[in-house]
Amino acid sequence: MASLNPEQHDAVHHLDSPLLVLAGAGSGKTGVITRKVAYLLAQSLRPNTEVMAVTFTNKAAREMRDRINGLLRARPARPPWISTFHSLGLRLLQHDGRAAGLKPGFSIFDSGDGRGLLRELTRQDAEIGDADLQRLQHRISSLKSELVLPAAALSAAEDEDALRLARLYGDYERHLRAYNAVDFDDLIALPVRLLGEDPDLRERWQNRLAHLLVDEYQDTNAAQYQMLRHLVGPTARFTVVGDDDQSIYAWRGARPENLQRLQQDFPQLRVIKLEQNYRSTGYILKAANTLIAQNDHLFEKRLWSRLGEGERLRVLACEGSDDEVQRVVGELLQHRLTHRARYADYAILYRSNHQARPFERALREHQVPYRITGGSSFFDAAEVRDLLAYLRLLQNPDDDAAFLRIVNVPRREIGAGTLEKLAGYAQGRRVSLLTAAGEMGLRQYVPERSAERLYTFAEWMARMQRTAHEEDAPTCLKRLLEGIDYMNWLAESDKNPRAVEKRQKNVRDLMDWFTRLQARWADEATLERLLAHISLVGMLDRQEEADADEVQLLTLHSAKGLEFDHVYLVGMEEDLLPHRNSLDAGTLEEERRLAYVGITRARRRLTLTYAARRRVGGEDADREPSRFLSELPAEALDWERPGDAADPVAQKARGRAHLDALRDMLARED
Repeated sequence: MASLNPEQHDAVHHLDSPLLVLAGAGSGKTGVITRKVAYLLAQSLRPNTEVMAVTFTNKAAREMRDRINGLLRARPARPPWISTFHSLGLRLLQHDGRAAGLKPGFSIFDSGDGRGLLRELTRQDAEIGDADLQRLQHRISSLKSELVLPAAALSAAEDEDALRLARLYGDYERHLRAYNAVDFDDLIALPVRLLGEDPDLRERWQNRLAHLLVDEYQDTNAAQYQMLRHLVGPTARFTVVGDDDQSIYAWRGARPENLQRLQQDFPQLRVIKLEQNYRSTGYILKAANTLIAQNDHLFEKRLWSRLGEGERLRVLACEGSDDEVQRVVGELLQHRLTHRARYADYAILYRSNHQARPFERALREHQVPYRITGGSSFFDAAEVRDLLAYLRLLQNPDDDAAFLRIVNVPRREIGAGTLEKLAGYAQGRRVSLLTAAGEMGLRQYVPERSAERLYTFAEWMARMQRTAHEEDAPTCLKRLLEGIDYMNWLAESDKNPRAVEKRQKNVRDLMDWFTRLQARWADEATLERLLAHISLVGMLDRQEEADADEVQLLTLHSAKGLEFDHVYLVGMEEDLLPHRNSLDAGTLEEERRLAYVGITRARRRLTLTYAARRRVGGEDADREPSRFLSELPAEALDWERPGDAADPVAQKARGRAHLDALRDMLARED
């Protein structure tokens, strides 16, 4: 506790009333949360109660758990529950899901499963394409986040479009329950509904809670706020930590006004501001403070630091987008070699994913290792999704979406017509597709050969279900792979040897991951828990973090929570940052918060770039510098425009950096 500043110390020790900690960027909020958990565990907690700390990603929960364990001298009798909101919701459903109509072993649909179900429900409408399905899925997700049930959506519909959406939402929900499945949004919405409707269940969960801590509170949506209210109850034993200046997820339902609702719903709320920044130098903070001051604020705060003024921010005005890429990559190489820095000390941040491609090409040309966040996920690979669908069906025989994915993987010559007749038979019998496939009565509806193939598949799945109950999860997966000869099928289904090897490696990686989780969890590594864990990892943290020496390429949304010694914030242009869609939607303040997040990622050095011309829609177009550049304090900036006299020392250093990079590349090839 000795390392805490006075405000942090107050936040850790305050237990007399609910607490809101307004934690500016780089102000040590994680240290406050972890120390408060340790402090709470040192108190005399009520019997059979526990401390819960909730955040938004598995990575953040892991880091919090590791830091808390490092602070504790001994393992407490009741260790704290550190999780994401969705893991907490899953925990509640696993205990009390029957009240929501769920049977044990229910499946968790990811976005791909949900989109597949919507595609099936709208198959009669030929005009609905993938983009439309994605839009419909987003709208249904928004309704769930706002706790709007299908019946309420139907009664509130004011036009034909809203009416169609409400009916589709109702069909979607009925099919989920028939599959004994929930989607990602249900992990919050269903627990909130149960807690709101069942006073006994609500009191039971409130009584087990000693104190609730919530990180990144400004990112909560309506459903998550209601979950907090139901869990803390009238005693209001909670601490929330957030920063309205870093609220950048309105597009997925986040409500920064939840900060204000706390004051209304909990009048005894105390507010403590953390304004001392331990990350960035003075000029960086001056730029950040001046920029964000343009927004309206629920709470006023101003970051300050004892790290000195540091370097002024550099603004590079580039002639074109290609020039921007070459300037950034060339200067990065030069700076790294002259300062003997690591590649991992550098980050290139941008507003939209498409901006990454030219930087990737340039970094590859110079043999610079890099890591891009937000690309394709291991869990999106077809072979991984195939095997997880098999395991889901073993765990939950009612999961028709999983059945339809794998019934012909590998090929079993079961055609679409046969599956349509199977679906009709199953619907008439009110059973799942897998159950229907194993019934003798099906032979009256489909050809004998097709019925035999379906029956053989159902019988094999029944044997595999017995294996799943008797063996551990890695052994079950191994038996599954052997039973369908999956590795050989992958080899035969693609003529490209490199593609085959990549797909087979993904399968081996999945097996290795199951084995590691089995070793870590021992007897608790049930197939149900492993599948739930994988679903949440897949949806919350699509990529495993790697401790490698690589330049980081990230969108501004992905960069939140991270920090780097040297940051390049590229594409500071109108229609990019702020983005055209946001300007049309009237969300300029959120775009300014995005720029603020980008600026406050930098510890020591920040470079902002824009191009006078950029290719847009296949054509070169003139660009205007971002209005946010004009909102930054002039005394904190050094501008470099085309035509400015070149610094001969810097020019020579850049040339030397390129030569050194070429020598490194040739040395590696030798």
